[in-house]
Order: sequence, then structure tokens, then C-alpha cells
Amino acid sequence: MKKGIHPKYYQDCQATCACGNTFTTGSTMPEIRVDICSACHPFYTGQAKYIDSEGRIERFERKRKMAASRLKSPKVGKKIKVKAKSKKKTVKKK
Repeated sequence: MKKGIHPKYYQDCQATCACGNTFTTGSTMPEIRVDICSACHPFYTGQAKYIDSEGRIERFERKRKMAASRLKSPKVGKKIKVKAKSKKKTVKKK
């Protein structure tokens, strides 16, 4: 390996999760902060935990309810306007 081009590698990097769990790993940074770790990830814990930023789940549920309500109550009494066909002018070629 060339000298001077690689970052320093820390064998005892301390990783801290948002849930409070800490563990030691190797990294090019002396300390790492993460949002999800194996102690709180739903795949490993078996718990359903939704991480929702910007209210995306609520917005999806609201759209789903609106779509379901449209299917249940059809609009009665609304007439569809039909446009009369217009005659096209033809151009004769000489």
C-alpha cells in the first residue's frame, strides 16, 4: 500500500445508536452515531416500528381513506356533457 493516501483506521471505534445501545467496531472515524442498530431494528427484534419523517404514513393513510370513500359513494345526478361533432373543412388539392 502507498503511504500517506489511506485514512487512519481505528480498531476500537465506539458506535452509539439513538436507542442508547453502544458497541465497538473498526472504522476510519473514532466515533460513530447511528439511527438504527441490531438491538432496535425491526428485522432483528420482530417488532413493527415505523420511522416516519415528514408524516408520510399519515399522508398515505389519508389518501387511502379518500380513495375508499370515493368508491363507496358514487355521484348521483351529475350529467355528462357531450360535445357535438364539428364538421371539418376539407381542402382540395390542385
